[in-house]
Amino acid sequence: MIKLSLNKTDESQYKILCLGAHCDDIEIGCGGTVLKLIENYKNVIVYWVVFSSNEERKQEAIASANLFLKEVNTKKVIIKNFRDGFLPFHGIEVKECFEELKQEFDPDIILTHHRDDRHQDHRLISNLTWNTFRNHLILEYEIPKYDGDLGIPNFFVHLDDTICRQKINYILDSFLTQNHKQWFTEDTFRSILRIRGIESNSPNNYAEAFYCRKMFF
Repeated sequence: MIKLSLNKTDESQYKILCLGAHCDDIEIGCGGTVLKLIENYKNVIVYWVVFSSNEERKQEAIASANLFLKEVNTKKVIIKNFRDGFLPFHGIEVKECFEELKQEFDPDIILTHHRDDRHQDHRLISNLTWNTFRNHLILEYEIPKYDGDLGIPNFFVHLDDTICRQKINYILDSFLTQNHKQWFTEDTFRSILRIRGIESNSPNNYAEAFYCRKMFF
């Protein structure tokens, strides 16, 4: 395994853009990585953007973001209200949101959906991420689901058990409207972390996995 240095000191300003089509996507896909970045870098700025919600899920998303980002002094949580499952049919409006983000925030790293995700909303957010941000480190996270579209990731973030438990507890405590779903359980979230930990030889057993299309030294 090759370890990547992000060329930042503990005191460096580190700007993170988290993008999710739905209210729990960021947390499920990269919540542990966000917590690890916050732990490792003291001067973190986070933009946390969710595109699809209703009023009930919006309140859950805000509560969850506040948990994950509670140690971050400079943050902006944006929850849009596009209709779940119909993002491609709002393509112009969603693209305009990305253009506004580009003018407002220049991140060091972007966490977004995987381009080969079988959910149409997820794919649109991934495509517009790449279309909008042309000179950034972009990591595409994965979401386990019925479609069975988990692939072979090539970028891993090792996590310890404390961060894994924190991530899972925050998700389960925040998104009560989802707890009736048979897959929305602790063992689902821990299992994928364990599998990716095995694949990346994580010293603490767990990892989140990403797809990185372009990187340079």
